[in-house]
Amino acid sequence: MHDQTTTALDKPTFAELLRVFGKIGLLSFGGPAGQIALMHKMLVDEKKWIDEPKYLHALNFCMLLPGPEAMQLATYVGWRLHGVPGGLAAGLLFVVPGAIVVLVLSMLYAAFGKLPIAEALMTGVKAAVLAIVVEALLKIAKRGLKADADRWLAALAFIGIFFLQVPFPIIVLGAAIFGYIRGASLHAPAVSPDTLVTVPLSATLKTAALWLTIWIVPLLGIVAAFGKTHVLSQIAWFFSKLAVVTFGGAYAVLAFMGQDVVESYRWLKPAEMVDGLGLAETTPGPLILVTEFVGFLAAFRNGGGNPWLMGTLGALVTLWATFVPCLLWIFAGAPYVDRLHAEPRLKSALAAVTAAVVGVILNLTVWFALNVLFRTVTETHVGPLRLLVPDPISLNPVAATLAALAVWLMFWRHVAIIPTLAITGGLAMAWYGLA
Repeated sequence: MHDQTTTALDKPTFAELLRVFGKIGLLSFGGPAGQIALMHKMLVDEKKWIDEPKYLHALNFCMLLPGPEAMQLATYVGWRLHGVPGGLAAGLLFVVPGAIVVLVLSMLYAAFGKLPIAEALMTGVKAAVLAIVVEALLKIAKRGLKADADRWLAALAFIGIFFLQVPFPIIVLGAAIFGYIRGASLHAPAVSPDTLVTVPLSATLKTAALWLTIWIVPLLGIVAAFGKTHVLSQIAWFFSKLAVVTFGGAYAVLAFMGQDVVESYRWLKPAEMVDGLGLAETTPGPLILVTEFVGFLAAFRNGGGNPWLMGTLGALVTLWATFVPCLLWIFAGAPYVDRLHAEPRLKSALAAVTAAVVGVILNLTVWFALNVLFRTVTETHVGPLRLLVPDPISLNPVAATLAALAVWLMFWRHVAIIPTLAITGGLAMAWYGLA
């Protein structure tokens, strides 16, 4: 059961879907902002497999779900193109390359600590990703903010989340309520019934039950095999809970996770949590793969027996508990995305959420830019305002130069993503070699 609105000209073969999402999985650096930007460029602008409105509708939907929105967006597009097999392929290809890299880096970290040469390479990669993020932000803002009210919503969302630290769900809820009220005066759009997927409630419940079983049963097997108090069982419970309660995307997950991992479970030290975030930011795949780093080190240190085997099991249990719920949310809810936009009030509500999401993406872009260009960014508070103040002395001249080069290559020379990444990454490595 999947959407039939994609035309034959736009719909790729399954082999092409595998190839493109494999490339996305290998190139998806930069956290959710970079990944949303990359998918927009490849799927909307280049391949034209999904149009701009449907991409934004899907992004809105995924931002409303708990868990990593970029992975869910990839799964949705795959489902739209080739049903459940397409969704599985897109979602797995988005996660697996990065998961393999993070597992290897977690092992190296456990053995040796930080790797300076990897940090040097990723300086160049992040510089290129910054250019990709800015390009996508400009395109999405241009196409998603058509009315003054939308621009005000985007501005208020940015101010709320960046300066006032208003929780993301509250921002989305406020925008949705505003849009729903505004939609009372709108007429229903002319939508052909043939373009909408009709899914019986019983089918949705069966889909939800199937994926709930796939998610939970293996984790219960871990508990049965190792006991309730074993670190693998604790990992299964903790990250399953995380998958359900953390709305607002990867950054909400990280904020929720950091305190418990360090203070409650004492699996990691604060500095190690920061190192894990750095690994996840500078490798392909969802930023939430930092959970895999946490799961590996927790089981490596506390699992008993062979630490390498236990660490690997900890990483696998973490990945399962984190990402299988995303498949549940998408496969159960995706058939309703287009129907939501056929109802005037709901369409207006989601349009308002689109505007708010632009503000949220701007927040991610500013946060990402500060952390790419400066080695030290201090959080200060002035009354109710939270300010992120970069230390001018900590400006990374290599990152700033490479970011400017990436902007020039992509905006003015129209160089593609892969060559830009290769150029900035290669120059960063050359600089490291000279230094």
